[in-house]
Amino acid sequence: MGVLKNFTSTVLLLCTCFPLSAAQSQRAAAPSRSPLARIAGAVRVEHSPRLDGTLGDPLWQQAQPITDFRQREPREGQPATEPTEVRILYTRNEIYFGIVCRDSTAHSLVAAQLRRDVTQELDDYFEIIIDSRHDRRNAYVFQLNPLGTQRDALITDELAGDTQDGDPGWDGIWTSETRTTENGWTATIQIPFSTLNFMRSHDVVWGINFKRFIRHKNEEDLWSAWRRTFGAAKISQAGELHGITDIGSGRLFVFKPYGLVGFRHLPPNAGENGLTPGTSPLYTGGLDIKLGIRSNLVANLTGNTDFADADVDVQQFNLTPYPLFFPEKRQFFLENAGVFAFPLSIDENADQLFFSRQIGIDPVTGQEVPINGGAKITGSFGGLELGAMDVDTRSSGINPYANYAVLRLKRSLGRSGSYLGVMGVDKRSGNTIDRYNQTSGADGRWVFFRDLILSGFAAQTRSPGFSSGQTDLGAAMRFRSNWLDFEAERRKIGPNFNPEVGFLERTDCVCDLADANFKVRPGFAHVRELNFESFIFHAPDTHGSVQTQEWQATFRANFHNGSYTDDDIVDVFTQRLTTPFNIYKNVFIPTGVYNWTRHQLTYGSAQDRNFTWSLFERFGGYYNGSLNEARVRAMYRPSERLTLSLSQQWNRFRLPIADGNFSVVFGALETDHAFSRFLSLSTVLQIDTANTQGASANIRLRWNYRPDSDLYIIYTAGQQFVSLAAANPVQLYQNRFLVKYTYSFHP
Repeated sequence: MGVLKNFTSTVLLLCTCFPLSAAQSQRAAAPSRSPLARIAGAVRVEHSPRLDGTLGDPLWQQAQPITDFRQREPREGQPATEPTEVRILYTRNEIYFGIVCRDSTAHSLVAAQLRRDVTQELDDYFEIIIDSRHDRRNAYVFQLNPLGTQRDALITDELAGDTQDGDPGWDGIWTSETRTTENGWTATIQIPFSTLNFMRSHDVVWGINFKRFIRHKNEEDLWSAWRRTFGAAKISQAGELHGITDIGSGRLFVFKPYGLVGFRHLPPNAGENGLTPGTSPLYTGGLDIKLGIRSNLVANLTGNTDFADADVDVQQFNLTPYPLFFPEKRQFFLENAGVFAFPLSIDENADQLFFSRQIGIDPVTGQEVPINGGAKITGSFGGLELGAMDVDTRSSGINPYANYAVLRLKRSLGRSGSYLGVMGVDKRSGNTIDRYNQTSGADGRWVFFRDLILSGFAAQTRSPGFSSGQTDLGAAMRFRSNWLDFEAERRKIGPNFNPEVGFLERTDCVCDLADANFKVRPGFAHVRELNFESFIFHAPDTHGSVQTQEWQATFRANFHNGSYTDDDIVDVFTQRLTTPFNIYKNVFIPTGVYNWTRHQLTYGSAQDRNFTWSLFERFGGYYNGSLNEARVRAMYRPSERLTLSLSQQWNRFRLPIADGNFSVVFGALETDHAFSRFLSLSTVLQIDTANTQGASANIRLRWNYRPDSDLYIIYTAGQQFVSLAAANPVQLYQNRFLVKYTYSFHP
């Protein structure tokens, strides 16, 4: 930990005393542009154009329009069916985008989302992707729909999000207005250079791309990287923006205090976790600071951090003897989180060498652990991508105090998106049995011919009482083409490998995975693509005894209107239990080797409607018995102000053990009511019959009364964060009512 702090201090000193210019940094971090790159130009103006959602201001006519958008879907490389134009202006401190999205059937525009930062995949939308570092791997995303609803995100190492481009955990300060017309819709956007943490520079070259999605046609149009295997997240294939020079943006500085008042009620069994039962008042305050050290390098500081405004976890029932992955939801850890990513598997939502959710949340009870303070530095410096973090937590209940230090470095290799990286994590705690846990690793990614990616890593942990078996080695390949997606990986995980500040599904494993997905575009009426996929997962322990084995054959059909079917023809499973598996309350599945076969049927409706739904049915064997999983999901958007979402699942178990015939029902009803783009009320009502307290609720009113400043009123009955334990433990039920006020000071 001392080494990390000394290194961080050195970086800060170098950045402050010996800063490179932004242009020098870009030359150090990225090679010269590709001769095939698309080039866009920005025009200098002396004052801001009128930002009313139209391009009526004569200043916009000074910029050359960017056109020639091409289809990625449905007809790769063909001209977009609807014209799109983008004009770019800039002043000394801001950059401006004027956008025209024409539509021959403007009455077919789909826009029903007013709440900021939620997915807009069911709407028409336009997206700007800016690679201000020009490292060809990472970028900012600015997205809006015809209602002017904003979503911003970060793309890291060319990875898209679960449903749309980038991780929406990053929040930037920018303004936008839109107008719908009889010919489509238009938009104006203003982005301060300070939002991109981009300071004084000359002759700037950025990576840039634009994406338009036309919902009623299910059509995706891009200015660059329109190949089906690329997309907006393929930053290495973006175009370039030239023409910006002599800018003098002020240093990024955001000073954001908060105050919180309310009460909490805990049940009598709270004492078992070292907490005080009964009702108690809550009143506290804290501070977050964001500081631009230099272009593309930013520091985040937090004191007495509170996470009351984080979204609640949607509960799941664990059908495996391994822990479930629940994503991070807290703003301090989400911002620039991709810098710290060190995936240990092809699946980026699976094993991770560093998983910030292990800080400040008890992994078994889901209870919050108070954070005294933390600091992190993220960005690029001298051709390196840097992430450094130090967080300190205090004792709470059964959790002793702890300190977490994290360091991540990556070096870009050429302009293809390849890199080499290293990472170190150091945890120190007041637990006399587990005083420390250290993790280190090195990884790399190499991109060949734009479609073939090879990756590999080596990681090691150090924990008290162990001297061997603490390594994890892995290598993988991924190939993408219009007719075949293929990926394979091999990992060897030691029996004592233990990244306590990471996420790990299993240890003591030689894990092999191969997956092939054949894709066909048959040209049938309404059918866009057919998929025939098969994979095999073979996971013996390091002594050769099979622990898990699965092979599966799947058929999918995707239709032009967004509907789909996803069917597992066969799913053959083998599982060895070395300890009894607590599947439900007091029901334990005994140790032994189990074999079963399952099947799955899924259908999802068209996605261009106000009402969308999907049905899921999985049935067959399960641990020498049977299991039927029936699931329904539905979303209804009667207007742009109201969204209703339902997800419900019924699991019916028939197991040949004592009390083995039972059912578990769980699900959630979510509502979002947007009074405007800046005031919204969201509720999450959940039920889980596997828990004694089966019902829970979260109600949250958010008023974004000025940029990056909010008033929250929150009521929670139940658990905000769920357990990461492998079993399905009963969690501590609580009632909380909170009022939280934040105010963001920024130049």
